[in-house]
Amino acid sequence: MKIKKAINIIHRAIKDFNMIEDGDKIAIGLSGGKDSLLLTACLGLYQKYSKEKFSLVAICVDSFKNTDIESLTNFCKSYDVELKVIKSDIGEVVFDIRKEKNPCSLCSKMRRGILCNTCKNLGFNKLALGHNADDFIETFMLSIMHENRLNSMKPVSFMSNTGITIIRPLLYLWEEQIYDYTQDFNIIKSSCPIDKKTERENIKNSIIEVEKILPNFKNNLFKSIFNYEKYNLINFEKLLKK
Repeated sequence: MKIKKAINIIHRAIKDFNMIEDGDKIAIGLSGGKDSLLLTACLGLYQKYSKEKFSLVAICVDSFKNTDIESLTNFCKSYDVELKVIKSDIGEVVFDIRKEKNPCSLCSKMRRGILCNTCKNLGFNKLALGHNADDFIETFMLSIMHENRLNSMKPVSFMSNTGITIIRPLLYLWEEQIYDYTQDFNIIKSSCPIDKKTERENIKNSIIEVEKILPNFKNNLFKSIFNYEKYNLINFEKLLKK
């Protein structure tokens, strides 16, 4: 029953942003975390009744070469989704060779690069990632803090360098909902040495604290990301030219 609720919410996001079209070949970035597992389960079931006929495969980038592949394989089989595993040296490069002080950005770029290139080599045109509503507002806040601009992930993004379109079907699902929907899943714990110790985690905790004071803060912040027509910002360069 819970998975059906998740599929209904995902279906709305897919239709709102035309994420899936007839003939698409879609790869899922599968890490084994709650978000990517739910995404895999929902798309596997959604594929069976969708009016749009599309191909589906799950790709696991094994960044630390210790992912429980057997568990992921069995999970994918239960939803009739093929799994491809790509062994990678990302963990070693980021933490041992480069010794990055802020490793998340490089790690994300490397993983995304491997996923997109694998999609391209397999002849797939879309990559589905498990970013949820909380991820959208956290990215928005991180952009304000570190880039001095209003910026967020997009529900659908075309990557011109690879020709792959990234879709984010979990757009309308909050993290607390995903925890609820995946209680019976075998969640694979992240092997990242700084898991739960990142700047994103700090932002997440800060938003939680604000939500205690302003109960609708998260929802309003999420809605504001899509309300670009009502932005009333200062065009500094234009004012200087007057």
